[in-house]
Amino acid sequence: MRVLLIGANGYLGRFVADRLLADPAVQLTALGRGDDADVRFDLASGSPGALTRFLDAVHPGVVVNCAGATRGGARELTRHNTVAVATVCEALRRSGCGARLVQIGCGAEYGPSQPGSSTAEDAVPRPGGPYGVSKLAATELVLGSGLDAVVLRVFSPAGPGTPAGSPLGRLAEAMRRAMQSGDGELKLGGLGAQRDFIDVRDVARAVHAASLSAAQGVINIGSGRAVRLRDAAAILARVAGYGGALHELDGPPGPPLRATIGHPRSEPDHAAPVAYPYPDGCGSWQQADVRTARDRLGWRPRINLEESLADIWMEAACRI
Repeated sequence: MRVLLIGANGYLGRFVADRLLADPAVQLTALGRGDDADVRFDLASGSPGALTRFLDAVHPGVVVNCAGATRGGARELTRHNTVAVATVCEALRRSGCGARLVQIGCGAEYGPSQPGSSTAEDAVPRPGGPYGVSKLAATELVLGSGLDAVVLRVFSPAGPGTPAGSPLGRLAEAMRRAMQSGDGELKLGGLGAQRDFIDVRDVARAVHAASLSAAQGVINIGSGRAVRLRDAAAILARVAGYGGALHELDGPPGPPLRATIGHPRSEPDHAAPVAYPYPDGCGSWQQADVRTARDRLGWRPRINLEESLADIWMEAACRI
């Protein structure tokens, strides 16, 4: 089976590439903007016609799209997350390859949900920010394309390679700095949100399964369990061997803030602390209903959050 992987150098794409390359039945071709891609092509600016010609030449059986942007303004997010997917869909419609499309969506497409609930695929999406809006628009393009396609709505990915600017990445970096400087106290803001964390290697397994399946529509990919960020911080402190105190700053201004997670700070160190919200527009709670992935893909998560956090910490610790 020939698979064309778009976005192989991204956070999720690297693990998807490793998973697909481990399957001897897969012939993998990587398409992207980087020099190490098999074929250089920028989805955000390339034409559907140019991509169609490449599809007809390579003739893949499956196209996996892991490309996209998680940060930036509404215009940039729309260009990378929505217009790019429109290019893929149009190219596949024009091509004679008849490839199946596996599109990577995200849990932010759903927006805020009721605390204690599990979000299933039939929930009405109400994204709370431009990122979720741009990804939802991409999903609607895929679902309305008439292609053989499936959208995997990935909730909160974690594990090795976690971007330093993500909430868990910033948490690990704050702890690394505290340990490096010998601080016996770590003050953190924005730990009240609860999210469904799923390891990137489990996501890669889900993409592999979706590539081989006939499932269509939207399928949630998550752990099925929401975890409070303050509990994730406690687990990270344990695996890191950090013996200092963790102080949560989600209330009124108090002592100077030494570290924060969420959006980067622009204030000097002596500024009053600000408890930043989890930056995905999904409010205080998100938990996936993952029964569809089990029933239609034969997929279940295997890697627990402690292992994911241990891998995040190993990468952060290398910077000490």
